[in-house]
Amino acid sequence: MHPPVTIIGAGLGGLVLARVLHVHGIPATVYEAEPSPTARSQGGMLDIHERSGQLALRAANLMDEFRGIVLEGRQAIRLLHRDGTVLYDKADDGAGGSPEVQRGELRQILLDALPAGTVRWGRKATGVRTLPGGRHEVAFADGTTALTSLLVGADGAWSRVRPLLSDALPAYVGRSFVETRLYDADTRHPATAAAVGGGTLGAVDPDERGKWCVAHREKDGTLHAYFTLAKPQDWFTAIDFTDAPAAAARIAEEYDGWAPELTALITGGATAPALRPLHALPAGHRWDRVPGVTLLGDAAHLSPPNGEGANLAMQDGAELGKALAAHPDDIESALTTYEQAMFPRSAAAATEVGHNPTPQEVISFFTRTPTAHAQA
Repeated sequence: MHPPVTIIGAGLGGLVLARVLHVHGIPATVYEAEPSPTARSQGGMLDIHERSGQLALRAANLMDEFRGIVLEGRQAIRLLHRDGTVLYDKADDGAGGSPEVQRGELRQILLDALPAGTVRWGRKATGVRTLPGGRHEVAFADGTTALTSLLVGADGAWSRVRPLLSDALPAYVGRSFVETRLYDADTRHPATAAAVGGGTLGAVDPDERGKWCVAHREKDGTLHAYFTLAKPQDWFTAIDFTDAPAAAARIAEEYDGWAPELTALITGGATAPALRPLHALPAGHRWDRVPGVTLLGDAAHLSPPNGEGANLAMQDGAELGKALAAHPDDIESALTTYEQAMFPRSAAAATEVGHNPTPQEVISFFTRTPTAHAQA
């Protein structure tokens, strides 16, 4: 009997791990801080790559379900100058290897593929301590605890499990996203909808480093955008993001001179813009082997969004699950096998876009594949 696996975090990486373990008959329990699967929005679009995310879904035996949620036509990509001039435009010809899906729908097919009770909702981990014999105790905000001999931290940037392995902490990278949404855009904002096109839009200011935006066409005419600004955190603290009109107006000031169909992504939204500060772990983050515990996804290798984060987390989950299945009598060999492949893989992906890319680097990133975007 393989020892049960305790997974902290029900994001995509943790759920892929639980599903791959289930496929191989290995029991797992996932503890998640959110009170339910629908407690909050799960973000926007994800392009699922052939050599990472799709391989993970194959290992999870979920490719048919994945194909059922793919949004056709969304691999189209266009790049605009700040004045609206089209710099690059590629239609979705069906030949791309990174189909787009809604993150929430992808998470749901993973949840649906797990046995009832696998995910324990409303269990926020507050700390972890090591016990004799390589076991660990996880403490939760509700006062309960869980004991395990095999612990996986899939709990994101501010992981409670990471301190067992590393003293590293995420650091602000010098820029933040401001996230916005336009609803029913084809009717209410036709010029902006036309500018975004059928898939992913990138817009750059060739004269100013660190100022660009990404927008995605989601379902039902929704446009989901991220505007990036290279500003210190104190600059954003001075903005009251609870005052939606004032916050939108202040962010739009920074994009003065941009085409109105682009700035409408900031000022035309029915919801308040949301601040998303960007953090990263040290480049090439790794740790020495500690018995009975490991990390995946952002808990292991948080980096600025570059279109790889979700795919890497899913790949981590699948590779860890396969390693544990291949070494049922030697957990440490399984964890070593997984980590020694994960460290260089994640380091290579993190170098694709720097912490504060130049406009030329942004252009290169967007045009390197049929679709690529800055969604984590």
